[in-house]
Amino acid sequence: MSVPDYDRRALELRFVQATGPGGQNVNKVSTAVELRLDLPRAGLPDRVLWPLVRLAGKRVSKEGVLIIAANRHRTQERNKADALARLDELLAKAAEPPPPPRRPTRPTKASKTRRLEGKTRRGAIKKLRGTADD
Repeated sequence: MSVPDYDRRALELRFVQATGPGGQNVNKVSTAVELRLDLPRAGLPDRVLWPLVRLAGKRVSKEGVLIIAANRHRTQERNKADALARLDELLAKAAEPPPPPRRPTRPTKASKTRRLEGKTRRGAIKKLRGTADD
């Protein structure tokens, strides 16, 4: 799983205040990271770009900017590393070749026969459940 090369100038990291619990520290320190990758400027090949957009879903804005928010950790460094790792993972997954198309198959004659015999057996069992004739 290799990560495709992209123009690092299209990458922007912003440090913002994290949400959620954290005591007084959460209001003073900007530890959360917002990673923004401008996809048109990144220079990714089409075979990687379109699967990336499909995989990222709502994380890609209408302008074509991929946004990854990382606030799992309490420090900027760990959140930055987490955001970059998630970007690399997403790029590597988008670069994988698609699986070969599925070839449709038909059931064999023996499997059709087994299925019909099972249905007949089940029907006979159900028929025996009826009320007894006087």
